[in-house]
Amino acid sequence: MIKSDTFKFLNDLAANNNRDWFQLNKSRHDDARLNVLEFAGKVILGLSKFDHTIPSSLDPKDCVMRIYRDIRFSKVKTPYKTNFGAGFSQNGKKFSGAGYYLHIQPEASFIAGGCWMPEADLLKAIRQEIDYNGSDFRAIIEDPSFMKYYGSLESEYKLKTCPKGYDQDHPEIEFLKLKSFTFSHKLNHTELIHSGSVEQVVNGFAKLNPFIAFLRNAIA
Repeated sequence: MIKSDTFKFLNDLAANNNRDWFQLNKSRHDDARLNVLEFAGKVILGLSKFDHTIPSSLDPKDCVMRIYRDIRFSKVKTPYKTNFGAGFSQNGKKFSGAGYYLHIQPEASFIAGGCWMPEADLLKAIRQEIDYNGSDFRAIIEDPSFMKYYGSLESEYKLKTCPKGYDQDHPEIEFLKLKSFTFSHKLNHTELIHSGSVEQVVNGFAKLNPFIAFLRNAIA
């Protein structure tokens, strides 16, 4: 489970996002990160049981992201993230295709997965797969139990016009306009500090697995 102290650290960091405070509380960060690494390790074991592209030996350190922000090109100059994030794929957090994501933040935790803002060649491949196998795609994302848990495809990043090579009357045109293919599900504080929190996260990822598999098949 994620410890209450981990959330307390993140809350305090959000209120004191500066280097002096962080250095005085470095040991709290290290304890919180260790908690997240241990949690991620258990998630990896659960994932590996149904997604055989993810090895059970995957190192959690390759999945959990650093808390330090890159502020070189950012207008926001606070030096630290106020969350812990972990990406899960064959290569941990370093993946350009489809994978799973866990976000741990007070009042804003969630699990997610899919293919976020793929590069042009990957985006073209995903659109082609949806074009060829639209009924299979719909069967996955319109399954009642899936929709109850994840809702609809996130559509923040979407073309206003048709992508090149597709007509407005294409039956899957609204999906083909998307530039990103992701779902997310919010988690509350209680769910993550509960003794069954690892199982809950893994079960959420398991629901997402057919969608992830569809995307992987497109970009294989």
